[in-house]
Amino acid sequence: MDKSEPSRLRRFFSQLGPGLITGAADDDPSGIGTHSQVGAQFGYGLAWTFVLSFPLMVVIQEVAALIGRVTGAGIARNLRRHYPRPLLWGAVLLLLIANVVNLGADLGAMGAALSLLLGGSGAFYTLMFGVICVAVEVRLNYARYASLLKWTTLSLLSYFAVVMVAGVPWGRALTALVVPEIEWSAAYATAVVAILGTTISPYLFFWQAAQEIEEQHRHHAKPLCITPREAGPELRRIRLDTLVGMGFSTLVSLAIVYATAATLNANGITDITTSAQAAEALRPIAGPFAFALFALGIIGTGLLAVPVLAGSAAYAVTEMVGVAGSLDAKPMRARLFYLTIAATTMLGAALNFVGIDPAKALYWAAVVNGVLAAPLMAAMMLIVSNPRAMGRLTLSRRATVLGWVATGVMALATAVFFASLLP
Repeated sequence: MDKSEPSRLRRFFSQLGPGLITGAADDDPSGIGTHSQVGAQFGYGLAWTFVLSFPLMVVIQEVAALIGRVTGAGIARNLRRHYPRPLLWGAVLLLLIANVVNLGADLGAMGAALSLLLGGSGAFYTLMFGVICVAVEVRLNYARYASLLKWTTLSLLSYFAVVMVAGVPWGRALTALVVPEIEWSAAYATAVVAILGTTISPYLFFWQAAQEIEEQHRHHAKPLCITPREAGPELRRIRLDTLVGMGFSTLVSLAIVYATAATLNANGITDITTSAQAAEALRPIAGPFAFALFALGIIGTGLLAVPVLAGSAAYAVTEMVGVAGSLDAKPMRARLFYLTIAATTMLGAALNFVGIDPAKALYWAAVVNGVLAAPLMAAMMLIVSNPRAMGRLTLSRRATVLGWVATGVMALATAVFFASLLP
């Protein structure tokens, strides 16, 4: 083997960070539940939607990363600087509501998964995971925390292992990627919207923009709008990082759909409402090994997604009010930032103790995300096209077209979702 090969691999992995973590966090326990339901209910029929959503994910997450790295400010701070305050307040309020509900669903799924594996109280485990996630975010400095999150993404490899033992008919599964199996029904339309809603989520926009700023500070660099000559290598790094992260996310989502289609759907089990229920349903069909891997994956990706959900809320709140907030700051120097992390996480955990149905909670989180996603994407497109914010590094014409197409598709999906609510 070429001696330069290890150094090339190290160089490649060193360029991965915000995009990889964001992509992996997209496959959170609530997303796993959605994809499990899609595979159980429709088999391989909706695999084509992941081919559609992948380029949309890439372009909008790249836009989020560019906002952070070029302007040196997050999305909320850019909204505060350049656009009316009601737009900022509305976006952050809806983000907080959606994130707390998602946190509740994710923590509840993690607690239920550990209860399936070890026995004991799922409610206790839910609270325990909430406390652990807050403690890790508060106690670790950014460099160690980012490294920990990057390693946590490996937990998602469990779903590739599950799909390998699930007996997937690969000819049919791969054909479904390019030949849609369309059903003209409200359930099918809602499932399409659910897939887009779990892959293009507002909290991921705020997170990736903020992480680019954290990386900029860690390397003692200036925003690219001030040093445009340094933009070339940085823009290439952002593109690679985002492509790999969103590609990884898409492959994991497909693996979950394929595994549940080959096991649950093939055996007539078509109604799955949570990721933990999907894991339990796998046990008698695919065996204890597949069940254990699926359940461990829920816990692993939850440990990744919960801090991202809480962190994105904290970045948005501190940017909205114009105070400093960073994972690299000491708690006493960024009180509002860490208070928001703790409050949103524990509020999410508390939802599991007040009798709220997690499936219904996720449904309404999807509604809030649907309300927020398309308008926020439009605002982001305005920011990256604004020379006052981006200097000479406004978005290229080709990327601008793709960004507005992604925004239009998300707006259409949201309209379909609300149309499906009508009697």
